[in-house]
Amino acid sequence: MQAILQQAQQMQQQLVAAQEELARTEVTGTSGGGLVTATVTGGMELKDLKIDPKVVDPDDTETLADLVVAAVRDAMSSAQKLTEEKLGPVAGALGGGGGGMPDLGGLGLPGLK
Repeated sequence: MQAILQQAQQMQQQLVAAQEELARTEVTGTSGGGLVTATVTGGMELKDLKIDPKVVDPDDTETLADLVVAAVRDAMSSAQKLTEEKLGPVAGALGGGGGGMPDLGGLGLPGLK
């Protein structure tokens, strides 16, 4: 029984280390052929947003907004894949993460569901 508890504790430590690594890892997403680039962490935090001045049209802010949303979604998708790759084996062994998994539901921004 002691060996099982030690193994579970070791797996929990691996999960925490993987989560900390994810929080430091950044991935990018783009839209409009690279006109808009969003950078998020593996912990789903939006860190940076770059917009090429060519796409800024005061008379067409709707297109710019669509490009921003698309770039953020692309980055979030990459971050989600990274999370699944890093945490999948460890979280699965702990029965879904043992309650320590971060909420990966998104940034809480309108239009990002």
